[in-house]
Amino acid sequence: MEDDALLAEQLAYYRAGAAEYDRPYAEYEDLQELLAAVDDLPIAGDVLELACGTGQWTPLLAARADSVTAVDAATEVLALARARTASATVRFVVADLFEWQPPRRYDTVFFAFWLSHVPPARLPDFWNTVAAALAPGGKAIFVDDGPDAAAYEEVLTNQPAPAALRRLDDGSQYRIVKVFHDAHTLTDDLTVLGWSVRIRPMGGNFIGIAEPPTTPGSEAAITAPR
Repeated sequence: MEDDALLAEQLAYYRAGAAEYDRPYAEYEDLQELLAAVDDLPIAGDVLELACGTGQWTPLLAARADSVTAVDAATEVLALARARTASATVRFVVADLFEWQPPRRYDTVFFAFWLSHVPPARLPDFWNTVAAALAPGGKAIFVDDGPDAAAYEEVLTNQPAPAALRRLDDGSQYRIVKVFHDAHTLTDDLTVLGWSVRIRPMGGNFIGIAEPPTTPGSEAAITAPR
C-alpha cells in the first residue's frame, strides 16, 4: 500500500526512541489522570492490549484482568514493558498489528494512543480485527488524543496518510502516522460501521468504550469510513 514506507518509518521511530518513550508520562499531568482513569473502566476477564509500548498501561490492566496479552511490533519497547510488569498473568507478543490476527477471543481489547497511528485507509480492517478478537459481550476500550494535540505536533502535508514529524534526542527525524480524531466524528463513523460506542472527552484526550456489531457476518460488511 502507499503508506507502507510511512508505517515502516513509524516503527523505526518507536524502536529508536524506546528510551525516550516514557518521558511524556512523567511530564504531563493529563497523562497521569488518564492512567488513573483505568480504575473506572469496564476492564475484565482476558484482556488483549494492542500497541502496549513500554507497558505504561499493562500493569494497570493486569490488576483488573484475569490475563493480559500485550502486543507490540517494537522489541525495544517490549523489553521495557517486560521489565515494568511483574505479573505472571501477562504475556508479551512481538507482532506487526497490521498483519497479526488474534488467535483467540478476549473479553476486553484495549489500546492507548494507537488509533491515531492507524492510517484512515486501514481503519476498516483494524476495526474488523478488533471485532473478531472480542468474545460475545466483550468491549473495546481506547484512549487517544484529540484535535487539540495537533498544535503540539509538526504536522506534515502531501503524505500518503495524515502524518507528523517526530525528532529524537540524537537529532534523527521520523515521519509517523498521526490522525487527530474528533470524538463526535469518530462516534459517527463507528456507528455507521455498526458499533455501539461512547466517547468521553478528558482534557485534550478522549476515552472510548465500544461494542462490536452483533449481526452475524457484519464484520465482513464493514467498508471504508467517510
